[in-house]
Formats: sequence, C-alpha cells, structure tokens
Amino acid sequence: MPNSPFPIPNSQSPTSKSQLLLYLIPVIGFFPSLWILYRRQGNREQQSVSRLSITLAFTWLLGYVLLATGAEASEFFTLRLLILNSFFTSGYFLVSVWLMFRLMQGKSQRLPGFSNFAERVLGKYLP
Repeated sequence: MPNSPFPIPNSQSPTSKSQLLLYLIPVIGFFPSLWILYRRQGNREQQSVSRLSITLAFTWLLGYVLLATGAEASEFFTLRLLILNSFFTSGYFLVSVWLMFRLMQGKSQRLPGFSNFAERVLGKYLP
C-alpha cells in the first residue's frame, strides 16, 4: 500500500525522533539502548545515541554508588556527600533532558569528549 498513512519502518528509513527520545530517557532508556547494541540492530544514529545513553547511565550509577558508599562510611562528610550525590543525580537527569531538547530541535546529540569516550569504549565491546 504505497499511499498508506502509516508507513512501515525499515532499516533503511531515517530513525524517528520518538525512538531516539526513548534511548535518552534517564535510567529507563538504558535498557532499549543496550538491546539495540547487543542485537547489533539499528542504524549509525541509533547506535551512537545508544552508546551515549549507556555511558551516561553507567557513569551516573558508578558515581551514585561511590558517593553513597562514601556517605555511609564517613561520619564527618556524610551530609556533604549526600548533597553532592543529589547534585550528581540531578545533573544526569538535566543532561538527558537537554539532549532530548537538542534532538527535538534537530541538533546534534553529542557531548564533547563524552561521546568520543562512548564511541571508543563501547564501540570496542558492543559494535
């Protein structure tokens, strides 16, 4: 049906913004991103955004665990580390929302330095 109002997506069609937005959702977007890379599906844009999403999530999780562990182990710095942990988590969410807005505006979804790191590290293990 060439005149269908609902075109059937294929691997050659451009990626929809809603699909890329799904990958950039904080915490939740990690799972579809991992699935795309694990199954080696999607086009170059999907894989790039997926790598960035996974790298952001792992960085946040590592920072969150380290700061929470430090707050638990320290008596003097407990409150300071917990406040820093909340700023770190807020930063992760704000960066993800900022990337979503850039995607909706049609701009690049790359973060200087961070995207290169994601491509280098995750590109080696999850091509």
